[in-house]
Formats: sequence, C-alpha cells, structure tokens
Amino acid sequence: MMTNPLNRRDFLQTSLILSAAMSPILDPKITSDSLLASENSPENTLEKAASKSGASEKLRVAVIGVRGRGTNHIDGIANKYGCEVVTICDCDEGVIGKAMKAVEKKQGKAPQYVQDLRKVLDDKSIDIVTIATPNHWHSLAAIWALQAGKDVYVEKPVSHNVHEGAILVDTANKSKQICQAGTQSRSNPGMRQAIQWIHDGKIGKVTLSYGVCYKRRNSIGKVTQATPVPKTMNYDLWSGPAAILPVMRKNLHYDWHWIWAYGNGDLGNQGIHEMDKARWGLNRAGLPKSVISVGGRFGYIDDGQTANTQLCVFDYGDDAQLIFDVRGLPSVSPYPGEMSKAKPGSYFVGNIFYGTEGYVICPSYGSGIVLDKDLKIVKRFNGGSDAYHYENFIKAVRSRNSKELNGHIQEGHLSSALCHLGNISYQLGKETPMGNIDHFTDVKTAQDAFKRMVEHLKTNEIDTSKAIGKVGPLLTFDPKSNKFTGSGAEISKANDMLFAEYRKGFEVKETNA
Repeated sequence: MMTNPLNRRDFLQTSLILSAAMSPILDPKITSDSLLASENSPENTLEKAASKSGASEKLRVAVIGVRGRGTNHIDGIANKYGCEVVTICDCDEGVIGKAMKAVEKKQGKAPQYVQDLRKVLDDKSIDIVTIATPNHWHSLAAIWALQAGKDVYVEKPVSHNVHEGAILVDTANKSKQICQAGTQSRSNPGMRQAIQWIHDGKIGKVTLSYGVCYKRRNSIGKVTQATPVPKTMNYDLWSGPAAILPVMRKNLHYDWHWIWAYGNGDLGNQGIHEMDKARWGLNRAGLPKSVISVGGRFGYIDDGQTANTQLCVFDYGDDAQLIFDVRGLPSVSPYPGEMSKAKPGSYFVGNIFYGTEGYVICPSYGSGIVLDKDLKIVKRFNGGSDAYHYENFIKAVRSRNSKELNGHIQEGHLSSALCHLGNISYQLGKETPMGNIDHFTDVKTAQDAFKRMVEHLKTNEIDTSKAIGKVGPLLTFDPKSNKFTGSGAEISKANDMLFAEYRKGFEVKETNA
C-alpha cells in the first residue's frame, strides 16, 4: 500500500486546509418524525426501508480489532440490516476465537481471518470496515479505509491526537464515503429527546455543561521488567504508527488505555461518551477558546501514566463553559436533587446541564431527567441501545447521504479533540501536593468542583498534603488556526502535542488541497 507521509512540517503547511475540517457542522434538527422512527425496532425499520428501495443486497463487512469492543460490532451488525461479516482482523490471533464463533453462530459459517488490516483494505469485495483497535490506530486505520473506498464505523475516541482527527474529517469529506463515530448515545431516542429539550430552550439559557466520569479503576500493578509479547501477536502491527516500545505493564491488552503512547486515560476512554454529550447539549459545534486541567493518579503506585482523577475546564466564551470531572476512586453522587442521595459507589457516569430555568440530568446513555429550578423532577426521557447507532450507520451507507448520520465523524472528532486538549494541559502541569493548591481557576463552578475533588481524595484516605498532582497551565486556543496561541517554550510544546510523528510504513496520507 503506497503512503504519503505527513510530518509536523508538512502539517504546518496544510493547517489552513485542515481548518476547514474543523469548521462547525451543527447537529441536524431532530424532528418528531425521526424520533418516531427511532422508537421502532432498528432492524425492522431498516429492513423495510431496504426492501422498498430495492437496496437489499448484502453489505460485506470486516471487523478490525475483536478482543473488546469489536465483539459488540459483530453482535450489532452480523446478519442484520442486510450485512454479512466476512472478515475478522486482529494482529493477535490468540484473541479471535470468541469473535469467529460469534459470527459463525449468527451467520451459519465462519468468516475468514486476516492478521494485517492492510490486506483487508486491499480487498475490493469489502464494503464496510468497523474499527475497534487501540486508540492510536483509530484515525490511521479509518483514513486508510476511506481512501481505499470503504465506509467506516470507528470507535471512540476517533483520534489519538487533535490534528490526525482533523485529517480524518477532511479525508471523509473528500472521499464521499460514510464515516460514523462510535458515540452511540447520539442515536438513542431518550438521549435525543433530552438534548432537543435543552436546545429548544425549555430550561432557559444553558451556560454550563458538566460531564462526569466517576468509574472505579483498580491498580494495573507494577512490573520490574518488560512483559513478553504473546507469540500469537504481531507486535509490529499492534504498535502501528507508534514507536515499538517494551511492554512495561502486566496486561498488554486492555491496560494500554493508561499509557500515553496508545491511550488517552479515562478522559478519552469512558469519558469521551460524556464529553460528546456535554458539548452536544451545550450546543457548541467548535473547539473552545481555552482549556485548563488539574489532577493526578492517586490511590496506588502502578505502571499507569494517565490521570485517574482529573478536572478540565473548557471556555467557549459567551458565558459558556464545559467542565469535565474524572474520578477513578469510589465517589458520592454528582447529581443535584433527589439523585444526590444515591448511595456512594463506583459508577456515576453522565451529564448535568445547568439552565436559567432548570436542569437536565442525563445519567445513562439513553435517558434524561428534567428538573425545575427547585430541583423537582418534571419530565423523564428513556430509551435506547447500541442497535440504534448501527442502524443509523447502515441507513446512511445505503442512502449514500452522510447528513443522515447521528454521529458524523466531525462530531466525533470535535469531542475527541476536547479530551486531547484537556490532557495536553494536564501533561504540561507543574507537580505539587493537591492540598497545596489554593486556586485552580477563576471559574467559580470549576473552583468549587476542585474543592470537592480534594475532599473526595480525603474520603478515600489520600493524604492530600503528600499526594502529588499536576496543575496544568491555562492554554488559549484558536479554533481557526487549530493551534494554541501565545509564545514561549510551553506553548511550543503544547502545539507539538497536537500532532504526532508516525513510524515508517504507518504514516498518515497527506490530504490534497
């Protein structure tokens, strides 16, 4: 497969081209007709539509990456919507058994197995690829697939850094292929109704969107020497665009989430779902004017590099802020009203939208609860499953109309980019004991959230006078140039972190002007 490398120098020369990919694309208006259609069985509605249009021919699908989320792709697409999973691709042959059996059970015959995704993309008989690899592969695999003429469903976050996400959007727009981001809440009827309620102004002007990812994460342990790579794995392929590094963690597979070379921490893992909804509800289609982050990895000493406790503040101007709060240790409920009385636990994942006339809480992927100014529940929205998002994707594939996508790749890119911006501020932060941080930000709601974070650590028996965290710099960002503004070594380093060099043979292909 021929490649045209795009390095940092090339990127600076093409950043103005890519800024077009960053320009706002507002969410399409959610009509009552579309909501009514979504309330029907996804399989039934799409099959009926395909039958009427005559577009009932089989769509041949390859699933890339099957140890984790890829099995959900199989369950959601195999032998549904006129799709046939014909290829399973994973660089580790040792993890494919479950996926192969699942396809055979659903379709009556086993798919072929291919280890190298480049061979999958060279197969002209394949119509669709779904991508559930580690994060550092998401954009590159999607870009290659689009350029090979495939339609793409790519898992969240859709990128590992900001600018490869912009390149992915630009590639999708130029290829005319269909590309859906795996942020499935965008297709769930209950969530769509809740967000529409906000956009219709029914809780007044919303100036604060608060996303939370309170999800218990245990220590991944600590090794004293590199862990052997499984003999069933092609580690060169697994590493892909990243440098080939020794595996300095016990679990090569899932624990890459907490290693900067491959993952983005919980901010870009579970958190990206809530970040996407937070931005969606705030009704801001671009990137913010500034970002600041504080946090650390607390409660254990292990091989993880990313924060397990983190607070990010994004300022969009117009009195609009998005605050995101990550906690990896057991926590109390973050929600107002009756929901604040929930038993403390290890899982509170959702969003709170603050309006001048009330609130909307979205505590799951498919539900919303409306509260008045006195915090009394006045309305509930419910309903959803991953099936709606797969249905929406295949519907757009058949119609060849990307405007039908609920999770257009640009939406996935912008929300993923927020995670990356927050992590850049965090990584550039100055180390200091958490108890010594008197002032984090001038945004009162964020400063109050930080105080709650410190109390949260104390509740988990963390000595905040000794626990070292990072206080990131306040970084101003220009969405038009896709760069941090200002001068000096810190800003230069921050801008370098917007992109990444790719290993030879695994380069991003340069986009054409």
